[in-house]
Amino acid sequence: MQTSNKIFDDISQLMANAMGVAQGAKTEAETAMSSWVDRWLAERDFVTREEFDAVRAMAQKAREENAALLARIDALEAKAPKTVKKTTSRAKKT
Repeated sequence: MQTSNKIFDDISQLMANAMGVAQGAKTEAETAMSSWVDRWLAERDFVTREEFDAVRAMAQKAREENAALLARIDALEAKAPKTVKKTTSRAKKT
């Protein structure tokens, strides 16, 4: 019985070591893959979320200013004398 306990202990120790090695390999593979993806994305010159949000806010502000200016032009045109013939037409965009 003493011999079988020693064999089981050795097998148990071997399995524990194998699990440790497998865990280390998994961590190393994850790190390598993450590093590769980061390099790949950097080479593609994608914008960051912060840059995207900043440009989006600028575009929204420009649209709002454009709408305000269009309303102001419409108000000025409404006050203008009706005898003046318009030579250009302007299409409203929403």
